[in-house]
Amino acid sequence: MFRFDNSYARLPDRMFTAMQATPVSDPRLFALNTGLLADLGATEPEADWPAIFSGNQVPDGAAPLAQAYGGHQFGHWNPGLGDGRALMIGELVTDGGRFDLQLKGSGRTPYSRSGDGRAWLGPVIREYLMSEAMHALGVPTTRALAAVTTGDTVYRDTGLPGAILTRVASSHIRVGTFQLFSFLQDHDALQALFDHTQARHFPDADGPAAVLQAMADRQADLIAQWVSLGFIHGVMNTDNMLICGETIDYGPCAFMDGYHPMRVFSSIDHQGRYAYGNQPKIAVWNIAQFASALVNLMPDQDAAIEDFTRIVNSFADRYAATSARLMAAKIGLAPTDAARDLVNRLLQMMTETEADFTNSFARLADQDIAHPEAADWRRDWQAQAPDPDLMARHNPLVIPRTHMIEAAIQAAVAGDRTPFDAMLAAVTKPFEDNDNFNTPPRPEEVVPQTFCGT
Repeated sequence: MFRFDNSYARLPDRMFTAMQATPVSDPRLFALNTGLLADLGATEPEADWPAIFSGNQVPDGAAPLAQAYGGHQFGHWNPGLGDGRALMIGELVTDGGRFDLQLKGSGRTPYSRSGDGRAWLGPVIREYLMSEAMHALGVPTTRALAAVTTGDTVYRDTGLPGAILTRVASSHIRVGTFQLFSFLQDHDALQALFDHTQARHFPDADGPAAVLQAMADRQADLIAQWVSLGFIHGVMNTDNMLICGETIDYGPCAFMDGYHPMRVFSSIDHQGRYAYGNQPKIAVWNIAQFASALVNLMPDQDAAIEDFTRIVNSFADRYAATSARLMAAKIGLAPTDAARDLVNRLLQMMTETEADFTNSFARLADQDIAHPEAADWRRDWQAQAPDPDLMARHNPLVIPRTHMIEAAIQAAVAGDRTPFDAMLAAVTKPFEDNDNFNTPPRPEEVVPQTFCGT
């Protein structure tokens, strides 16, 4: 059996709505992460999984609820968010810690607004592939435990096969969760949320300032990892930043093919707010919103503002140090001034040629960038005696390329799951070469925009 202890359900009830998922007509397993399932200590009969992962059956000890939160969406405050298409069915207690188990696409909640609360198979497949690839790359992330098809039709522009993703996270507490109760001036709920978060994620931290510092450090390291891999989240709203420091909500996201520092994929990011190169400064902005919420818990708010401002500003140094180390490692060097110069020169050549981000680094030892300055760059690089083993550990050979995800989705909708299975096997072994999954898209295969799609 799953071992549940639903501590979030013991918080003030205005922080969530206890409810059941909307039943589906014919739940069937599409994908099951057996390794993660074992890590979570699950022993339910296999025949129960489709019912459990669709929400049709509530496992013993679970306490399904939809969380309330707000958020800044593209910089604009919205207090009326919350789990509009998801239910946290409980917190799993394992030997490795405590984890939320959440159904995404499980039906309407009080926070759905005009949405139907459902998901279709496409975004479920995308999140499954992306999150498991990120985990394999060593990036803190939510995980995909299962995907089920529902037997029901979901309507977007047309009728599409319904599906539900089961997501696992260290928690689903967001910057926007704190923002909501700060906005409502609900001090009791805000204090209860802080105490809960501190106990769950920062047990060694002494008060709000220490929690803010630890959270900012985690975010700096996370964003540096994103950038080192060419990953673009696409929608870094404050409701999509987890306090625990894991990547969440793989909607209009992508790994870059052709490199450009201001690359945007999201169809709704018209101004490039969440472009690849903007992600560090957006993270700072989001952390500042978390800090603003925490100020309300401090007895001397003027002193807290000064202290918290210093902590938020410390993000830049932490990010710079982590990013310098990761990017230098991609060219096989320690993070020196010489390495930083070489990285910057390489990225400039890649920008001017729109070179493939992943393959340019992965093939650096034996393939030049098609640029007039490439020979000079290689001479200067080799003079630094790069370490090939260091490069191999930091340069994946396989990433979940957007055009391949789209092909897997189209095939699955047509009833063929083979491309999905093959891609999942490849992206969860990202440092093993795979000729079928390391090729950039041909011009006619390029996917210029990505969509939330749920």
